[in-house]
This record gives sequence, C-alpha cells and structure tokens, in this order.
Amino acid sequence: MSLHPSFRYLALAILSSLLGCSTVPETGRRQLILLSVQQEQQLGFSSFETMKSSVPISQDKEQIALLKKVGERIAQVSGLPKAQWEFVLFDSPEANAFCLPGGKVGVFTGILPITQDEAGLATVIGHEVAHAVARHGAERVSEAMMLQLGGGVLQSGLESYGYDTKTQAAAATVYGMTTQLGRVLPHSRGQESEADYMGLLFMARAGDDPEAAIGFWQRFAAQNQSSGGAQTAWFLRTHPLDPKRIEQLRQWQTEAREQMPAPRP
Repeated sequence: MSLHPSFRYLALAILSSLLGCSTVPETGRRQLILLSVQQEQQLGFSSFETMKSSVPISQDKEQIALLKKVGERIAQVSGLPKAQWEFVLFDSPEANAFCLPGGKVGVFTGILPITQDEAGLATVIGHEVAHAVARHGAERVSEAMMLQLGGGVLQSGLESYGYDTKTQAAAATVYGMTTQLGRVLPHSRGQESEADYMGLLFMARAGDDPEAAIGFWQRFAAQNQSSGGAQTAWFLRTHPLDPKRIEQLRQWQTEAREQMPAPRP
C-alpha cells in the first residue's frame, strides 16, 4: 500500500515535532535531532579513529603544541557536554580542519600558513567546534534519516524502526570520510553562519581578538585565488566565502569583544 505524498509529508512533520526537538546554544534556534548525544559521539569517535589510521599524523612538536594550546582554550569555553577532547595535526597539504562529535578535532598542516598565528588558528578551531556544539552533524543525520524513513515508518509503525541500521546508513552519508582526506558533506548556509557566530564568541571568550576571523577568511580567499583552488577548493566548498560572511563577521565584532576576558592587572 502506498500513501499519498501529502499525507506522508504531514505525518513526517508531525513525527518530527514529537521527536528529538533540540535548541542550539547561543542562538536558541530549534532543530530536529533524532540521535542521542551518546550515539552521535560514537559516530565521531569511530570516524576519527579511521582518520588517524588513514592519514599521516604530523610529528612537528612546535605546531602540535600550538594546536593543543589554542584548542584547549577553545574547549574550555565551548560548553560541549561530555567531550573527550583530542587535537590531532594531520600531515597533509590540503587546507582543511574539522571537529567531530565528542570533541575530536583535526587540523591539516596545509591550513597553517593561512591561519598564520594563534588568533587565526583560533578562528578555524572555534568555527569547527561550534559546528559540534550546535550538533550540526546530528542535524544532518536526522534529516537524512527522515528522508530514508519516507512513508515506511508510517506503514510499519515506529516500534519496528531499526534505529541502529537506519542511523548507520544516514551517518555513513554525513560522517563518512575518504581514506585520505577528512571530507564531510557541506553544512547548509544557515549552519555555516551559525558556526561563524558561535565560533567568534568562543575565540573571544578564549582571549583571542575576534577581528582576526575577518583577516583569516580574507587570506583564505586570496590563497585560493592565487593557487587556482588546487589546495583550498574543498574547504571553500564546505565553507563558502561570500561578501555576506565578512559583513556578518564585522557586525558581530562588538558583541564578541564584550565577551573577551578582562585584562590582567
């Protein structure tokens, strides 16, 4: 038996209103989350272990120390619950970075010439951690799960829904990584803007100048243009740079600066 599309969409809308409603910290936006924090973290842990066994890890002690220093500052102000923080510097020329659920942060050496300093690195880590705090990955998994469910869950009943199987299928789409590069599906423009805002607050609370975020994105665009996009294309596809992004970062500067810690006497 097939269901009329309009009825199916209505039923899915009702289902989504009954299950997994969550609120994004800092912004208050309501979102649909069908994964528990524990399930989401397990997906992140598994993907991170795959990354560490597939991509060379840098042995540069100075760069590793810088990553951990900046990362731990961001971690302290992020409010990510039950995180098991880990910061790994991957030896790859691609300019890329990510934070998986549970506090698993990966930074590629190829992005360090663009971050340039602590504040630039804080921009990147703050932004990626913001995606994790806002549970953007789980939100995308949930959307994929809803699409997979379609009318099936309505016909067979919610109790027969194979949560683990469906979750794994959806997560494979969202968290699935290649064996060489930590590439995940792009976030929506709305999620990107949300991560920009939250990341700016995180870096400011950690004591970094929020204006550095503007400089980083401008350098990134210039680097991409000068290199013909050879090394930065993927990061810009997942983090598109447009005039609105810079404009918003400028608009949020005052609010971010107000959250910087007071100077020590």
